Amino acid sequence: MSLKARITEDMKTAMRAGEKDRLLVIRLILAAIKQREVDERIELDDAQLLAILEKMVKQRRDSIEQYSAANREDLAAVERAEVEVIQSYLPAPLSSEELDAIVARAIADSGATSAREMGKIIGLVKPQVVGRADMGQISELIKARLA
Repeated sequence: MSLKARITEDMKTAMRAGEKDRLLVIRLILAAIKQREVDERIELDDAQLLAILEKMVKQRRDSIEQYSAANREDLAAVERAEVEVIQSYLPAPLSSEELDAIVARAIADSGATSAREMGKIIGLVKPQVVGRADMGQISELIKARLA
């Protein structure tokens, strides 16, 4: 079953079960997917869907930081609940050992020797870690290895 079909089925399940909060988040996910499909006139594959979900999680984490800084824990709690629902559709995150191995292999494959060649390495790493690791963390790993 594709990721989009799974999300759609979960929406139906949430409707039947009366899970209003979960249903709201799933509808937000489907709206983001539909928006991109209509804008680009394409059918999104699972990798593109994972990118959308990652972006949604990142947006909510930024909101959580801002709400917490403004002492609005009520709003931050809503965002945390949304992150949980969205993350349920993302694959399990990679361990630091797995990330380190992927980065090391990408550096070896690309033959990069300095931080100026980081783009090559990221190009090799990104398809392997989509939805499973934070690209900021990967950048730091690459910089540390090349330094």
